[in-house]
Amino acid sequence: MAIPSLVALPATELRRLIGIKEISPVELLDACIARIEALDPAVNAMAARAFERARTEARAAEAAVLNGDALGRLHGLPIGIKDLQDTAGLLTTHGSPLYKDNVPAADSAQVALVRAAGAIVTAKTNVPEFGAGANSRNPVWGATGNPFDPTLIAGGSSGGSAAALATGMLPLCTGSDTGGSLRLPAAICGVVGFRPSPGLVPMDGRPLGWTPISVLGPMGRTVADARMLFAAQLGVDSRDPLSHALDPQAAAHARLSDLGRLRVAWTTDFGQCPVGAEIRGVMRRRMAAMRHLFRAADEIAFDMGEADRCFDVIRALNFLERHKHAYDHDRARLGPNIIANYEAGSAMSLADGAWAHAEQTRIFRRFQQTFRDYDVVMAPTVPVSPFPWTQLYLAELEGQPLKNYYHWLALAYVVTLATNPAIVLPCGVDGHGMPFGLQVVGRFGGDIELLDIACAMERAFEGIADLRRPLPDIGGLAAPRPELKSIVTDPPSRR
Repeated sequence: MAIPSLVALPATELRRLIGIKEISPVELLDACIARIEALDPAVNAMAARAFERARTEARAAEAAVLNGDALGRLHGLPIGIKDLQDTAGLLTTHGSPLYKDNVPAADSAQVALVRAAGAIVTAKTNVPEFGAGANSRNPVWGATGNPFDPTLIAGGSSGGSAAALATGMLPLCTGSDTGGSLRLPAAICGVVGFRPSPGLVPMDGRPLGWTPISVLGPMGRTVADARMLFAAQLGVDSRDPLSHALDPQAAAHARLSDLGRLRVAWTTDFGQCPVGAEIRGVMRRRMAAMRHLFRAADEIAFDMGEADRCFDVIRALNFLERHKHAYDHDRARLGPNIIANYEAGSAMSLADGAWAHAEQTRIFRRFQQTFRDYDVVMAPTVPVSPFPWTQLYLAELEGQPLKNYYHWLALAYVVTLATNPAIVLPCGVDGHGMPFGLQVVGRFGGDIELLDIACAMERAFEGIADLRRPLPDIGGLAAPRPELKSIVTDPPSRR
């Protein structure tokens, strides 16, 4: 099998071929490494690499197949781990000079689970500094470019994962999501990103363990790929107070929903989010193109309360806990996004925190009422077409200044506050030829139902030209782009 076709195959098919001895884990890893070496200079999706260790693990995975051993759900599949998640023996820098030499002694809970399922950790994927923002650039590794146009952002904070998937460098990658960190890069790189309900994928490193806005989740090129990884990420962990169980078998295996029975509510802005006129128009055209698939598809009004202020406060609480020591003792080595978050939080009061938790509860309860009449909610994921990565964030939209560096992510973070599961599906392109990602939100706790619906939608979209997944021009990514490394100020000493 030729390498180009091998790296383009879905992860589910690669796992099947490994299981029937049609391909070797060694062959697959070599194909991925060759693709990384050929294309990563054009997009800079990778952080630390572990190729030699991965080759050793691939040979062991091959031997297990030949010996007839029991094989894990992800056996022999190379995987990229977001560079916010600890990996034993492999640099975890968080995109910060403060951690440029940080080599953890142990895997995070999630990484341990995917390793136990047979995945081969091949590389870390790039992020913004400490995951703050939706432009995956930092002073350690540089910037990640969009596979459809490397001069533009790949999104964040899981931008490296999204770019690696879109270019076929790796078949699976992990992500995390607070205000859209998994959903936004999936949307603008043309891949699938799933934000599960809090507590399903254990977060043993979360300092404010009872706060549900941050989750870990899977990314893949297809819904089936993402849910195969999701099934391997599931686990109850006593270090995560929100941790609870979900059946991995049910998570992994799709039962295609009957879209003709589906009642869809949709919106362009949830009643308050900043969204450009172009994206509003794209959303309306997409809904017109898919309307016939569903029993009903109604544009409805939402009341998301004071979502912006609420998210500001709850997000700031997490930054206060995470970054107090660095701010007090090494502020000069923190980036502007981290400083802005910390200082905003330090000016808040206990009354602000109490109000925010009460407001989130009110938002949650109102949002759940939507599902009395509808099965899913659909919205855009991103308010604009991707902009140049040299622009740290979107400061204004159509002449109107935005409130802060993450306000342009409101389409995602209003859903974060509701805590419902959400998935992003590739859904054609915008007027600039860049991927358009459709955000589909499921019932509270309805992760498996949402995945089943997403599988059916993805299959239906394949037959509709305006809705099917776009693919980047791989041939156009042959030229290296050293400028993506230009913001590196203090490179890591070990890779």
